[in-house]
Amino acid sequence: MPHSEPNELAVVLESAGYSPITDRAFLRVTGSDASRWLNGMASNSIQALQPGEGNYNFFLNAQGRIQGDATIYRETTAETAEFLLVTGGAQVETIQKHLDHFIIMDDVELTPAYADEAGLLVVGKDAGKALAKIGLPAIDPLRLVHADTEHGPVLLFSPASGQVPAYELRGDTATISGVRNGLQIPEISSETLEFLRLLDARPLFGQDIRNTETARDLPQETSQTHALHFAKGCYLGQEIVERIRSRGQVHRRFAAFRLSGELPESLPAPLVAGGKPAGELTSTALVPSAEGPVLLALGYVRQEAVDAKLEFTYSGGVATPQRDPRAAG
Repeated sequence: MPHSEPNELAVVLESAGYSPITDRAFLRVTGSDASRWLNGMASNSIQALQPGEGNYNFFLNAQGRIQGDATIYRETTAETAEFLLVTGGAQVETIQKHLDHFIIMDDVELTPAYADEAGLLVVGKDAGKALAKIGLPAIDPLRLVHADTEHGPVLLFSPASGQVPAYELRGDTATISGVRNGLQIPEISSETLEFLRLLDARPLFGQDIRNTETARDLPQETSQTHALHFAKGCYLGQEIVERIRSRGQVHRRFAAFRLSGELPESLPAPLVAGGKPAGELTSTALVPSAEGPVLLALGYVRQEAVDAKLEFTYSGGVATPQRDPRAAG
């Protein structure tokens, strides 16, 4: 596979860059029952959100299996609680159908939003400084604001924090183009953003988190405990989530890896430990570093094999789980 120049990742880790966003989709959730109803559908506490606040969520079925994921923000511009659901473009239709099925006697409406507008990611250690130079605030992670620029209004929000700050902007094409030119920072490739995702050990729905005929993941298996709230009351799939919590652990968990060998020829790549199936690799990349390229991966491991300190092998070499996912880099 081709590789970005090492200094492009260094730009993100030491300064800031931008990238167009083409895979984002939005649903607006409105109505007098929106807060109560959405709180009963999502895995995190929606009713606790204040205007401008957001949190990461799973949508589950009755068996506790993940149907999709999204960050949900409470809007700042409405007297009655309204919410903006931000998710991947490839899953928004599935999520909307899943949610629509459970609107029965509720005053709730789901409406696509920002479909015709452009998106821009500003990411890096100095991303906040880059925004400040064009008059935009460097908001905290999981916050949303509507802001004005000299080029026009934008929606500005910040996903959950990783190794470096990240901000997303949404606006009409002319506004986003003007903002992009005013930032005066370099463009970052999608490949470098993938490197950063692996360094942050962030699972991607459809790649690392799956809802297919052969793989239907449970929330605790993904290690994304920040998507779960255990004291908010009932929601779809909550019984299974609570049952898993009461048992204390799941049999497999999401993990980051350092690889010794070659990149696997295809994904998911099975892992073997002690002569038995022991997990799989779901994302891999040869990531630039100051010491030279390193093979990083994300995937799942069987907990009993980790506890037994067994060696994990795959078709191309050895995979070593990292105790702290972000230690993989």
